[in-house]
Amino acid sequence: MPMLLIQGSFHLKDTQPDGDTVHFIADNPDDWQLVGGKNPVQLTAADHAKLRLEGIDALETHYAGTHQPLQHGHAAASELLDWLGFTNVQRKPDETVTASTPSSTPGFILTRGADLFGRVIALVGRGNPPGTSGTEISVGVPLLKQTANHHLVSEGLAFPTFYRSLFTDLRVELTTAAQQARAAGKGLWPDDVTTSGVKITGLSSITDDAVILPKLFRRLVDFLKLDMAVTCFPAFLAGKEDKVTVLSTGERFPGLHKVVTISNAKTVRLTNPAEDLLFDEG
Repeated sequence: MPMLLIQGSFHLKDTQPDGDTVHFIADNPDDWQLVGGKNPVQLTAADHAKLRLEGIDALETHYAGTHQPLQHGHAAASELLDWLGFTNVQRKPDETVTASTPSSTPGFILTRGADLFGRVIALVGRGNPPGTSGTEISVGVPLLKQTANHHLVSEGLAFPTFYRSLFTDLRVELTTAAQQARAAGKGLWPDDVTTSGVKITGLSSITDDAVILPKLFRRLVDFLKLDMAVTCFPAFLAGKEDKVTVLSTGERFPGLHKVVTISNAKTVRLTNPAEDLLFDEG
């Protein structure tokens, strides 16, 4: 899989990193012009690019004024920053970092584009890069295994979440790592009820108690703000048009409502595990 290599450094101060997002500065700012895809990279005033780690989704620690169970969200964030070489990370209550040791760490990213919000979708590496910055290199499973993306899934700290930009061999490896972590009862997996079902009795059902796929969590948070009966959730999902393919059957659906069921009027579950779903980029 050819991906653009960009060398640079990771930065935390005045940002809100979590288990699958972190800020990065390219050593050569011109490298951002080489990122492919239809969406331009959006840089902050400090020339930071916000990264979205490809192939994974960690629990939300600050989404729309709420969060998922913080035990697992904070564990993923802490593991990512520790893996990148940061210690003594200090945060405000809103998750904004005020200080860390060191203030930045060297590393590299591998990318094929940005999302709709200008976040760079990337595999994240630490230390010296495996090639020349600003060039495309071939990325296979051995290199994937050296990334934070693979590490977090292997530790059971993030769900595998796949979009079409990720090549099949890398997706298969992340699936294997996630299934091994689940079988070993690592990280969030013992508390995961994505496919067994969560009874929705209010927002606290998904913020304080149940662990579910973050994509499903975000849709539920937005829906619950409408104060409608849970039985209306599939219709809400249909309107979001999250196009999805079920990998095990090859079925392609126009929205998440085709892989979500509601039982007893309040229990929501996905019909397939996260690694069996392939989403279109919005």
